[in-house]
Amino acid sequence: MNEQHVWQLLDGLQTSIELTAVALLVGCTLSLLMTMTLIVRLPVIHWFSRALITLFTGTPLLVQIFLIYYGPGQFEWIRDSFLWNWLSQPWFCAMLALALNTAAYSTQLFKGAFDAIPSGQWQACRALGMNTKTTLGVLLPYAIRRAIPAYSNEVILVFKGTSLASTITIMDLMGYAQRINAQTYDTLTVFGIAGAFYLIVNGTLSLIFRKVEQKVLAFESQSH
Repeated sequence: MNEQHVWQLLDGLQTSIELTAVALLVGCTLSLLMTMTLIVRLPVIHWFSRALITLFTGTPLLVQIFLIYYGPGQFEWIRDSFLWNWLSQPWFCAMLALALNTAAYSTQLFKGAFDAIPSGQWQACRALGMNTKTTLGVLLPYAIRRAIPAYSNEVILVFKGTSLASTITIMDLMGYAQRINAQTYDTLTVFGIAGAFYLIVNGTLSLIFRKVEQKVLAFESQSH
């Protein structure tokens, strides 16, 4: 394994990080919307969110990636539509699978944090004359802050989940590692370095979220 191979792994690492960032952005946005539908219990949409959560938490991520990448091509009307411009792209399909997967798990985290809000805070909002919309605007950010420690684990899981993107021809960190291993047969070195890159990124993410947790949850330590 030479210097060129290390640079290839770094290129793959960049792809993995980009995939993670976009999937988290899309997934977090979807999860907040889905959380609202569960809280307000909007007709039809409420059940759609529950079905989505059941589907994406009850099946393996690898199966989800395969279905999103290979599945749409089975339908001629999709191939003939504008959707095919996106669904024929491996990067987009991997991002979509990761985003929907993390949205399902994150919705459970946010909804659980919301359900854990002390009843006294609801009563305080009602005592101040707040309507449901205003109350949600006050309490939902509080619940999200309480969910950050658990959400940090979800972010790390999404980054590790990008390793499956190589199964649909994406040259991410794992994709390059597999190619280099096939060329050099230096399995221990190649995957050892790839694993070290994953470890470094995950360790950095853990440190960042620890700082974020200390800042956003500082109000709780001050209140005791």
